[in-house]
Amino acid sequence: MTLSEAADLALEKGTDLEALDDALAGLQALDPLKATIVELRFFAGLTSEEIAGQLGVSPETVGRHWRRAKTWLYDQLREPGGAGG
Repeated sequence: MTLSEAADLALEKGTDLEALDDALAGLQALDPLKATIVELRFFAGLTSEEIAGQLGVSPETVGRHWRRAKTWLYDQLREPGGAGG
């Protein structure tokens, strides 16, 4: 699932982009590195290699964190009581 698909899910469930922003804020509080990777990848459009260079980590680390962050955000947006519920 892409982050844009997660945003679409939020909109389908009657949630707005504020819920996505709240979920990102929650991720920032739990894991700032993952939140930064989401921001650089989704909002700045950087590749894993570009993000890795900026953050001083490997592209594999970026990919691993990106996958986990997407899953976490998706769960937050679809669960009752999460950022989207």
